[in-house]
Amino acid sequence: MTVRPRQRVPLALLIPAGLGLLFLVLPLLGLLARTPWSSLPRRLAQPGVLTALRLSLETATLATLVCVALGVPLAWLLARVEFPGRRLVRALVTVPLVLPPVVGGVALLLVFGRRGLLGAWLDATFGVTLPFTTAAVVLAEAFVAMPFLVIAVEGALRGADARYEEAAATLGAGRWTTFTHVTLPLVAPGVAAGAVLCWARALGEFGATITFAGNYPGRTQTMPLAVYLALETDLQAAIVLSLILLIASVGILAGLRDRWVTGP
Repeated sequence: MTVRPRQRVPLALLIPAGLGLLFLVLPLLGLLARTPWSSLPRRLAQPGVLTALRLSLETATLATLVCVALGVPLAWLLARVEFPGRRLVRALVTVPLVLPPVVGGVALLLVFGRRGLLGAWLDATFGVTLPFTTAAVVLAEAFVAMPFLVIAVEGALRGADARYEEAAATLGAGRWTTFTHVTLPLVAPGVAAGAVLCWARALGEFGATITFAGNYPGRTQTMPLAVYLALETDLQAAIVLSLILLIASVGILAGLRDRWVTGP
């Protein structure tokens, strides 16, 4: 095993690097320092906190299932099929990553609202109204979170050895059989990592949710929305809710550190 020589770090790089780390860590330390640890159990047991937490977990999980069901085939299409306009499709898939979430919420409202492109038809045909419901929360979270899954799965598909799929095809396996028995097992770690990142993004979604689903306790008020509301009335409650989201985020990143954080 070769031992890499220890390199001297230039002071011109060390100082801004340390300042950058401090800039990122200080707010988190401030949150931990201001957390009311003595009253934490009592505040966590409050009905409003538990309701927002339950709703956040349920909607984030449902949104992730929607993203997996739709995003994995989309990632396979982008990674395995050559078709005109593939670059444009890939760009459109990643738009929610850079689009302001509140703009995404407005776009969802214009499509699925009672007078929207599809919402008017859903209301007239089935009597289904999506905005300001729990289903709207799921749609908003899925909209902003799906690109994380698609990018992760497409990267895993491009890194997988296509010879296994070719061998399965030469042995008579159909495309669906090859996909379910060969392709998916090959990229399962990438799908799992993408699903976890997707779930984390859905859990922290705010802008699209409040625009498309509103902020109704017990129905559409997720944890980020509860933090926003608590800031106006109870700072300690907002800190406790923020702490829960921080713990969830750190736990997810720690669980994915070998794939996403550390390098060789």
